[in-house]
Amino acid sequence: MALRPAFLASLVAVAMLWVTAQALAEAIEVRPFNDPVTERRYQDLTATLRCPKCENQAIGDSNSPIAADMRERVYEQLQGGRSDKEIVDFMVQRFGDYVLYNPRLEGRTVLLWGLPGALVVVGALSLWLLIRSRRRAQVGGLSAEEQARVDALINRERSE
Repeated sequence: MALRPAFLASLVAVAMLWVTAQALAEAIEVRPFNDPVTERRYQDLTATLRCPKCENQAIGDSNSPIAADMRERVYEQLQGGRSDKEIVDFMVQRFGDYVLYNPRLEGRTVLLWGLPGALVVVGALSLWLLIRSRRRAQVGGLSAEEQARVDALINRERSE
């Protein structure tokens, strides 16, 4: 009788390991590469291209069907001898600029690239003008009568 619970526990453990192994086998894509340089290029490209369906996730990290399709296209084009630029250009043409984590500097993206710098300059200029105006207000802020009263109070404190 004591063997029965141990046997059932063993069966459950084996079943859990088998299910886990099947899930991992489906999640991991194994692609044959001719050399480690091409494999590294594949890894770099799949890490720098964004999945159009997922929010801020690279195609190499995404499990969505469109990301799998994009990885397949990258692999096929690498095997076809295309350069990284040609592959990225193909992906941009097919899926749009959204697939690039770092959009290219073009006429329509100048605002995207220039706005942060312009905001820093405007902020620094505003801060400088604010500080300058406050300093000017402090220097000439008292009337002659108020200045005389302040001087009298200071002199009275010194004499006591």
